[in-house]
Amino acid sequence: MSNKLAIKWGLIILILLGSLYYIYPNYKWYSKPLTERETLDTLGERPKRMLNLGLDLRGGSSLLLELEVSKLNGKEPLNEAMARAIEIIRNRIDQYGVAETSITKQGDKWIMVQLPGVSNPQRAEELIGKTAMLEFHIVKTDTSIAQQAFEKLEATEKPFDEDGNLIPSIAKLVPEGYQIMRNKEGGYSLLTAETTVTGADLENARVVMMGENGYPEVSFSFNAEGAKKFGQLTGSHLREPLAVVLDNTVQSAPTIQARITREGRITGSFTPEEARSLAIVLKAGALPAPVKVIEKKTIGPTLGEDSIKSGLGASAIALILILLFMAFYYKAAGVIADIALLLNFVFTVAIMTYFSATLTLPGIAGMILSLAMAIDANVLIIERMREEKVLGKPIYEIINLGYDKAWSAIFDSNLTTIIVGACLLQFGTGPVKGFAVTLIIGLVVSLFTAVFVTRAIYVLILTSNTKEISL
Repeated sequence: MSNKLAIKWGLIILILLGSLYYIYPNYKWYSKPLTERETLDTLGERPKRMLNLGLDLRGGSSLLLELEVSKLNGKEPLNEAMARAIEIIRNRIDQYGVAETSITKQGDKWIMVQLPGVSNPQRAEELIGKTAMLEFHIVKTDTSIAQQAFEKLEATEKPFDEDGNLIPSIAKLVPEGYQIMRNKEGGYSLLTAETTVTGADLENARVVMMGENGYPEVSFSFNAEGAKKFGQLTGSHLREPLAVVLDNTVQSAPTIQARITREGRITGSFTPEEARSLAIVLKAGALPAPVKVIEKKTIGPTLGEDSIKSGLGASAIALILILLFMAFYYKAAGVIADIALLLNFVFTVAIMTYFSATLTLPGIAGMILSLAMAIDANVLIIERMREEKVLGKPIYEIINLGYDKAWSAIFDSNLTTIIVGACLLQFGTGPVKGFAVTLIIGLVVSLFTAVFVTRAIYVLILTSNTKEISL
């Protein structure tokens, strides 16, 4: 064996061993029962580099959100507001601990959120949909200045609209410079209308599991500008109640005992989950406008398991039929093509595992199509070899001419398909992107296996003094 051939085979063996090294954790993980995987996933014991399963394979929740464009700040363009909303939603979900989340823009004002492994869409909906408008207002204990408003408030069955604002007939009775908001624990508060400090001034937020009243609390800290403004607000209103308002609802109204600058806290009868969600939305920032859920779906893990079995079964049948056909029709050359095909599959899965790619049902279809393209390349090479064999040329020349003459057709066909896959990846959404990713990876790998690997096999056989290879 020449040094050049030894280097080629060393590279192939090294890549194969590395691929098996990355694939093995997938086998070990997915061979476990579903309940055991869910338990380990919750404990954070899932391997870091894994071939993740998409919503259609793993089960989970899917939400289609609509940004309420009419409530946007008129100064912010719609495309920028959508980009900011997607980023904020992504930050919230990432902090909540949901992995392999797909968040994509659909049309002008819709956002598709796919949450693999999340079987409770209501919890995700609450987390995502909060506008998280945090404001601080001074509470006026003397409500006589808005007596008429409070009287009508008590007599009206629904004094607030869907956004938490007073209906116009009551709002006009509130004196200028004041506003009335509902309390989380019941009742109403009269607040100053001026807002000098908001959630935009926050730097961080975290949960304190045991607060002074025995319930979890949310501790927050301001940035430099926010600390300055909050210090002025609290310093000029000592011994007055300060309302902590979240989404037009007074969460708590502690009395200001001293000037506060850097840190504060939000108290209330929060559950640990509520406190955690509140800290997440405050830290991630407020949405540019409210979002409403217009469609939600839940796919059970059992259905996902069935999809995996069906997809793998279809892939196995297709692969076996191709292997048998190639071996029967092209004899020894077909067996070499089969080896390249199997290596193509192994390398593709390994690359997807290395990048922790998400596999979906369309992704499985893309993988099958890339395997078909890999076989097509080998067929072109073998048919070229047969043409040269008819002319009575020696085996070395047959092999070299077969590869040289087939290369342009192989390269062009794979390149054009890769370009199509790149377009699908760039402009497609959801499952279309999953199909494009596996297709592109499979095609790139097929160029390596169909040309480099098979040629190395032919050369290795010929160096063992074999004078003929059946085509």
